[in-house]
Amino acid sequence: MEFTDYIPTMANLRSVLDIALVFIIVYVVLKLFRGTRAVPTLVGMVILALLYWLAVVQELSTLEFVLRYAVGFIGIAIIVLFQSEIRQALMYFANRLRFPILKNQRGQFGGSVYDEIVLAVTTLATEKTGALIVIERNVGLRNFIDAGVQLDARISYDLLVSIFHPETPLHDGAVVIQNERIAAASVFLPLTKNPEISRELGTRHRAAIGITEGSDAISLVVSEETGLVTYVEGGKVRRNIEATQLRKVLLEALEIPLIEPRRDLAAIKEETDVTIS
Repeated sequence: MEFTDYIPTMANLRSVLDIALVFIIVYVVLKLFRGTRAVPTLVGMVILALLYWLAVVQELSTLEFVLRYAVGFIGIAIIVLFQSEIRQALMYFANRLRFPILKNQRGQFGGSVYDEIVLAVTTLATEKTGALIVIERNVGLRNFIDAGVQLDARISYDLLVSIFHPETPLHDGAVVIQNERIAAASVFLPLTKNPEISRELGTRHRAAIGITEGSDAISLVVSEETGLVTYVEGGKVRRNIEATQLRKVLLEALEIPLIEPRRDLAAIKEETDVTIS
């Protein structure tokens, strides 16, 4: 069999691969857009495309003229309208296609550093002290860190609880964790513009959602009204999460092996409550 006999087969395989890649991209994009404000806009664009087709078929010259010249601005309109969704899609692909050598090395101190965060959040929730902690992952938050009060301090339970105490000047705003250190405090974050967010969620929760929509960061929120702990990732909110469950989802999100802490979090919480009382 000559080499030329393989050409049709290779061409067919190339076509199959081409169609498969397009299908995967369209599927992932539609999955990311599902349930977002982009859906009604996409529907509107489909309606405009149908109107243009109708204008061409029925020879509606005026409508065809208007829609034909409007097509040139669709690219700009898509970027403006879907900027957050496009950013989320690009981060989605980047996080799944990055090579192992390019991955951030996480968990060099094990889970103990994040146990300090969980313990601090649990204590703040018991005292109904409002708090917002943002943990950077692969997308850098340097522009937000530079706008806050830079600390570059080791993560500790005492420092976190002290920062969010209502009498301290740094309690208003968020704490940003970068490379397993407290990079900055009193950081102000962009608020989510998602109209489907419950009106029960205040500014602190909306900021926690907003930063996770524009990056792959994780946010932990303590409500000063109810004392409930909220975990936010990718714009998705999980409210009223317990300490043990919070530790589990936090370490899983940061790709840190889940190892049982040296002391049970519930026992530590009880000791803290006794100390406070």
